[in-house]
Amino acid sequence: MATSSGLAAVVLAAGKGTRMKSRRAKLLHEACGRPLGWYPVKRALEAGASPVVVVVGHQADEVRAALTAALPGAPLRFAVQAEQLGTAHAVLAAKEALAAHRGRIAILSGDTPLLRVETLRAVADAGVGAALALATMTLAAPNGYGRVVRDGRGRPARVVEERDASDAERAIREVNAGLYCADAAFLWEALARVGSSNAQREFYLTDLVAIAAAGPGAVAVPVPAEEAAGVNDREELARAARILTARTASALMKAGVTIEDPARFDCDEGVEIGADTVIEPDVRLRGRTRVGAGCRIGQGSILQDAVLADDVTVRPYTVMEDARVGRGAVLGPFARLRPGTDLAEDVHVGNFVETKKARLGKGAKANHLTYLGDAEIGERVNVGAGTITCNYDGEKKHPTRIGDGAFIGSDSILVAPIEIGAGAYVGAGSVVTKAVPPGALAVGRAQQVNKEGWVAARRARAQRKE
Repeated sequence: MATSSGLAAVVLAAGKGTRMKSRRAKLLHEACGRPLGWYPVKRALEAGASPVVVVVGHQADEVRAALTAALPGAPLRFAVQAEQLGTAHAVLAAKEALAAHRGRIAILSGDTPLLRVETLRAVADAGVGAALALATMTLAAPNGYGRVVRDGRGRPARVVEERDASDAERAIREVNAGLYCADAAFLWEALARVGSSNAQREFYLTDLVAIAAAGPGAVAVPVPAEEAAGVNDREELARAARILTARTASALMKAGVTIEDPARFDCDEGVEIGADTVIEPDVRLRGRTRVGAGCRIGQGSILQDAVLADDVTVRPYTVMEDARVGRGAVLGPFARLRPGTDLAEDVHVGNFVETKKARLGKGAKANHLTYLGDAEIGERVNVGAGTITCNYDGEKKHPTRIGDGAFIGSDSILVAPIEIGAGAYVGAGSVVTKAVPPGALAVGRAQQVNKEGWVAARRARAQRKE
């Protein structure tokens, strides 16, 4: 293993999170579309840490799989804390994975989604040339936190957990924030000296402060309390998600996006939105969604991994997933674009229209009550209300191809595989099972028969039976 220097990181993600009242590990619960554990790992990567070692325990395989999938290609390593014996014990589990590292090691809690990269960098920078830097915060009600005890010169001397603190120590309002940066050589040597003579009978990572203070010294870095707050239950999870969303909304508005009601806006970190786009209330933007400039996203719409060019109008309550939309397109209201949808410029997909693996050429329109699946639809095609591409025969999916300028009458059934030629017409109410040549008219409906006087005769028969 090659020797590395600079900054590495350890993210503690082994806990079960009993207060979540869940069968799932706490760090698998999502905030703004991503697992809780993703956030501190991502911040460590953004701060330049390499590698990042995630210490897993409860549901280790599931946590490993979730983070690997969410951060493909990242320099992640995983270490297992098979038995939960405290935070110092958890960090020791990462020692083998960092055996060749000779620089600084940041230590983060896996349940702190609100930590900003700037704060992590401040703690990491304070660790340059120091044995240990620890983040602290000052709370009006510090119940449950370890208190930071300073020496006569104001330097951090030790951290006392609340259960082990005296009355005078409990009165201290400066507390441990659970974020550290340590010199690698000091860290492993000091961890070997940590004992479990405390109320919890656990190996506390906070003991490093006293060890550093007795030797090379420790540095304290004040950080905002909000950023260091861990998520322990579902109420705190929801609160963290709202704060993350508010941060995203603020950044977007400063960049020229109009968000009509930020309190009713949901957006994953990393979503991109161009200037002069307007976001109406109750919109949800998820995953790798990218929205161009000058768009309007209507109320209640949900976009997952969607890509919209400039000047797209999304009317209310439209849902799209893994779809691409060209410039000037108009969608909805109540449209559904499923994976594989690719719409060119100026396409109209209207109310209660569903598309799946469908490509619509420039200027094509399907404005009402239509299903287009596994379809290639040319430019300027008009698809009438109630049209269905029958793409599934019970065993396989089959394509429908419609040439440029074709007109599909309302309530048509196109039985795939089928091809409608350029400029062809399909009469309303037709069931089309054969290819239609370019410029032809296809009519595939039963012949209408009118029976004069049928209603009166029916009523007479019914009266005679009475």
